Amino acid sequence: MHHCSEFRTAISASVDGEELPPGVTGAALDAHVRGCAECNAWGERVRRLRVLAAGLGMD
Repeated sequence: MHHCSEFRTAISASVDGEELPPGVTGAALDAHVRGCAECNAWGERVRRLRVLAAGLGMD
């Protein structure tokens, strides 16, 4: 069983266009984010920060 910290690492990798960590599949990540309000909110914040950084030329 994975912990939220592992899924948050996977979310970050996904947003950055990197490979998911070993042992975390895209399907498992999607299912976890759908069922975990905290990770879902964390992922939204990561995506917003990525967009803001790209707008500032920091990507």
